[in-house]
Amino acid sequence: MTIQQSELGRPLVKTAVRRKTWRLKGKRTLLALLLMTIILAPFLWMVVMSLRPALDAFELTLLFTPTLDAYRALIAGNFLEPFGNSLMVSLLSTVFSLLLGVPAAWVLTRWRFRARRYVALWILVTRMAPPIAFTIPFFLAWRWLGLQDTIIGLAIVYLTFNLAIVIWLMQTFFSAVPVALEEAAWMDGCPLWRSFWLVSLPLVKPGLAATAILCFIFSWNDFFYALILTRTNAVTAPVAIVNFLQYEGWEWSKIAASGTLVMLPVVAFTLLVRRYLVHGLTAGGVKD
Repeated sequence: MTIQQSELGRPLVKTAVRRKTWRLKGKRTLLALLLMTIILAPFLWMVVMSLRPALDAFELTLLFTPTLDAYRALIAGNFLEPFGNSLMVSLLSTVFSLLLGVPAAWVLTRWRFRARRYVALWILVTRMAPPIAFTIPFFLAWRWLGLQDTIIGLAIVYLTFNLAIVIWLMQTFFSAVPVALEEAAWMDGCPLWRSFWLVSLPLVKPGLAATAILCFIFSWNDFFYALILTRTNAVTAPVAIVNFLQYEGWEWSKIAASGTLVMLPVVAFTLLVRRYLVHGLTAGGVKD
């Protein structure tokens, strides 16, 4: 009798555990959906606002006839040129930051010298000061060098700040690569920099993706330096959006449409490297 009761009790226990697991998963799913709604609500509202007629921009109803008038106005206007300037500046800054910062991070990780920690700290200090502290030096130097209101000049400014991010982030990823792999390549006759290119660099692809996206976002979203160091030729998209805030009135439909367009490159770039991005952002966590 006792054996039969124990055998009958096991399915009941399993069923109770499954129900508890399903309830827990359901609560987690609802919480995740709630957080996603809170986070994405401003972006979705901006997209919807860009599709509304200009006179009904602030209507709360969802029943309206979508229109692309705001986007047509941007294309007919001069917004595509600042958009292209932002894309060019961000790509140049990201590429050159990786080209200079990744080898520097590898050297700081592999080479043991007395001032190695101090060098890493000095690099980080460049990100501690507020941007306005460097505005006057950059403005005077760029005017003297003829780099003011140029794409190259603005890309160099972003390079000086993104470089610290690249070095600090990539040091973490290179530290996780065993030195024995590089030493084995050296014993097989592989030169120093060739072992870096063929052995170490492929193993830190997730870190490269995460670092590249951060550099691109920081350059793409910058408003302060673009406002100070550009006038007409190298105006970026964030600065161009401000032009829709006029004394006669604020063109909310164009502001929403331009904001939606500004989001697209970052979203597209993230989707292209999302596989490496998730692994790169979670690197360093505890693994079983």
